[in-house]
Amino acid sequence: MDQWLQEDERIDYLLSHQLKIIQSPTVFSFSLDAVLLGDFAQVPRHDRATIVDLCAGNGVVGLLLSQKTKSPIVGIELQKRLAGMAERSIQLNGLENQLTMIHGNLNQATNWIKKDSVDVVTCNPPYFINKGTSVKNPNSHLAIARHELHTNLDEVMKETSGLLKMNGKAYFVHRPDRLLEILTTMKKHRLAPKKMRLVYPKVGKEANTLLIEGIKDGKDTGFRVLPPLFVYGEDNRYLPEVSEMLYGKNN
Repeated sequence: MDQWLQEDERIDYLLSHQLKIIQSPTVFSFSLDAVLLGDFAQVPRHDRATIVDLCAGNGVVGLLLSQKTKSPIVGIELQKRLAGMAERSIQLNGLENQLTMIHGNLNQATNWIKKDSVDVVTCNPPYFINKGTSVKNPNSHLAIARHELHTNLDEVMKETSGLLKMNGKAYFVHRPDRLLEILTTMKKHRLAPKKMRLVYPKVGKEANTLLIEGIKDGKDTGFRVLPPLFVYGEDNRYLPEVSEMLYGKNN
């Protein structure tokens, strides 16, 4: 396996789908949020859709989606090192015919992908507003992934809307404390919020993750809030639904 890895990289396994994913503790390792997004997003099973994953990181969301559809998936990632890790993970899993990675800024997405042509967009964007006073990770790779240094919520929603065809679906994972801003910005860019799920670390704790679906040019009616998802039990072990996402049904 060493020929696949650069310095400070390792291969992790997402046992639920027998996927191999190249990770690096100092550059990027996917979090549970990406797994939650990959599970939450609904994609057509057939091979005729177009799917785009923005802020693709090391490609984990696209890899997960590939197990749910036969359609082509394109990931767009700003950081060259992360895009390279994703490309090698795609090769490692033999998915070159389905998954493609583009190294570039999401605000140029329509340079590579035709406007108004995409069926599904997923995005795990940076969560934290770039305030001059905010403390940022000294590791530039992690800072870019977590803070809105090169994009922001408005741009993410604008580019998502630009890519999607009418009635195309968008799926985001984000922080609950920005919910009002997320809803306002989605509507500003013609993305009708349709479905939301809050994720809680444990029963009795506040939600720390938000999953939300939008439909381009959808109606304002019919918004649904799904049952809550709890990650850990009192014994600090993953509860069954999350455990299945990570390890599969038999674990």
